[in-house]
Formats: sequence, C-alpha cells, structure tokens
Amino acid sequence: MSDEDFSLVLEPSEETLEGLRALIQNEKDKLSQLEQEQKDLDQSIRETQNLTQQFRVRTQNLQQDLDLDQIRTKDQEAQDQEQLELGKQEEQELKMELEQVYSELSEEEAKMEKLRARVDVFSGAPERSVVFCGHTERPGKGPLFNMEPLVEYPMEGGTAFIIFEEEEVAQRILSMHKHKVDLGGEFHLNVEVRPVSIILPSSVQVQAQVCPRRILVSCLPQMDKARLEDKLYIHFSQAKNGGGAVDEWHVQEESGTAVITFMQDNIAKGLTDVEFHDVKLSEGTNRVRVTPFINGNVTDLQTRFKLCQRTVLLTGIPDIADPETLQDLLEIHFQKKTSGGGEIEAILYCPVGQTRTALFHTPQKDK
Repeated sequence: MSDEDFSLVLEPSEETLEGLRALIQNEKDKLSQLEQEQKDLDQSIRETQNLTQQFRVRTQNLQQDLDLDQIRTKDQEAQDQEQLELGKQEEQELKMELEQVYSELSEEEAKMEKLRARVDVFSGAPERSVVFCGHTERPGKGPLFNMEPLVEYPMEGGTAFIIFEEEEVAQRILSMHKHKVDLGGEFHLNVEVRPVSIILPSSVQVQAQVCPRRILVSCLPQMDKARLEDKLYIHFSQAKNGGGAVDEWHVQEESGTAVITFMQDNIAKGLTDVEFHDVKLSEGTNRVRVTPFINGNVTDLQTRFKLCQRTVLLTGIPDIADPETLQDLLEIHFQKKTSGGGEIEAILYCPVGQTRTALFHTPQKDK
C-alpha cells in the first residue's frame, strides 16, 4: 500500500492554534453559562431572602394578633362570667318580684272589675259644697253631671232647725207663725217660726283638660312625707321606669296622693297608659296607681233658691235652761198634734252666744 492510498482527517490538536482557539471558546461558553447560572442563583437567593423577611414580619404580626386575641379572650371571659353572675342575681330578684306582682295582681283583680277614673273638679263656689255623680250619654255627647246638694247653713245663737217627716206638718207650723212652748207649770216661752230657703246650683259647666306634663299618683303607703317624696322622685325620674326629668313633685297627705310634674310633655301619657307601677317606697315594693291629672275650670254656674218644705227655723229662743233640756222641750212641743206638730225627723238647737253649722243634703227618698 502506498502513502497515496490513505487520507486521514484528524481533529485539531490542542497543541495547534485551532485547537487552542476551540478550547478557549469552549471554556468561554462554559464560563458564560456559569455566570448566567450564578446570576440566576443570586436572584433566587434575593427572592428567597425577601420571602423569608415577609414571612418573618407576617409571623410577628400574627403572634402579636394572637397575643392580643388571648388577652381579649381572657377579658371577655371575665366579663361574661361577671355578667352571668349578675344575670343569675337579677333573675332571682325578678322571680321574687314576679311572684309578688302576681300576688298583688290577683288581689287587684278580685277588687276591681273595671277601670275607675277619678277626676277632681274644683268648684268656683267654695261656700256651697257640691257632690258630683257623673254619668255619660251616647257617644258624641259631653259628660253630664247630676248634682247632689251638700249645703252648710250657719246658725245664730238662740235658733233651732226642725225637720218634720211630713211636709203638711211643717206647712201647718209655718202658718201659725208664733208658738207658745210649755215649760211646765205656769212657765212658757214664745218662739217665732220662719221658713228656710237655701241656695242651690241649678247647672254647672266645667271645662276639663288633661294636663300633658302632670300625673296623679295614688295608693301611697303611710310613711314620712319627705322620704316618700324622695322615693317617688327617684323612681319617676328614671327612663327605665318610663319616667323622665322631673320638674316638681309634691305629696298631698290629706288625700294620700302625689302630683308629679315633668319637664317634657310625652312622659305623663306613657305612665298613665300603664296605670299600675311597682315602686320601692318602704322596705318592699309598693304598687301605686298613676292616673291623668285633670285641670278643671268652672265656666258657668247658675243657682236657684229652694224652699225647704219639711224644715222650719225657730228664732227668739232665750237661754233659760241647759241646751239638751231646752232642745228636748222644743221637740216634745212640736211633736204634739195639739200644737199642730207631728213626727220629727231631726232637730238642731244652737244656744245663745254660740254658733253652729247645719248641713243640708238630699234625703234618700228624694234621690
């Protein structure tokens, strides 16, 4: 075989220039790849560090929130426990009050069959006391009142009132004008007989209006007035009891009632709608009644004279015996038929030097 028969192609040797260049280029490529990988690694490290920092901050925040929640939970548990104890105590008190309310309610239901409204209307004629018996007509008409006279008649000394059972007897006595009353033996006294007329109201017009700021509290217990006023003020000034700011309050011991005035107009109606209230006045709870306060003014008063058909007035009676004996002698005389008298229903004698008051009212048979 000759040298011309073979053709051998060899890779560039490292020892050749081309080989060295190829090696250098290969190393450069590897270096570039390593540098890129280093950059990627550095970027990944930075991102990991950022995430680590974020997780660390978030962990701290979560720990703070957890600690705060634990504190709040402990405080809430303490408050809940305290509220639970208070709730148990209030529940026990409410049960006791409820039992007392049921007991008092049963008593009230047994005594009361319907709502009673009490209205005090003051008359413009204080010298003539009048008892009002109210009744109402069909809806749409105003209330009407029947008036029962209750008249005080002043008596002078040396006079007497005699009321006979029959009108004829009184008229017969009046027709004789003067009478000689036998005192026994040869003694007698002369008296003059006069008719009796009184002034009565014939019609009264009253303008009544519910006061928007006042209430009338009744069914009050017997206790110290100042302490009672303080208790009423405390109860009715609290919103939880339906009350409000109190302007004035006053207990009327004579009637056993109290008048309370509020600063606002809407408080009184809410209290009167409930009507019965449990108020701690004395040692226990007292049930009081709250009704509207009525302002009444007499707008028209008409009067008339009425002649008492069965009553006569004796005048000119001297002071010659003790009052009881003299009244008995007068009664005996005017009961005798021979003197023109008859059965006497009542007699009232006023001695000389004294004054008395006779009270006239409507007889039961005339009602």
